[in-house]
Amino acid sequence: MSSSGNVLRRSAANRQVAGVCGGLGEYFGIDPTAVRVGYVLLSIFSAGFPGIFVYVLLWILIPEREYY
Repeated sequence: MSSSGNVLRRSAANRQVAGVCGGLGEYFGIDPTAVRVGYVLLSIFSAGFPGIFVYVLLWILIPEREYY
């Protein structure tokens, strides 16, 4: 576990589908909308980047942030 408290988790509050891009944005301190746009553009314009497969894989591997 990171000592700074900044741990990669799927976002429970800032999500469109599963919270993957929202969680990445929160982790790196970037606007989650910019992460979403970049991810979609990378998926569309890169023949070697299987966007949907990678998104589902991240959905499975990254645990969801829990808010109490």
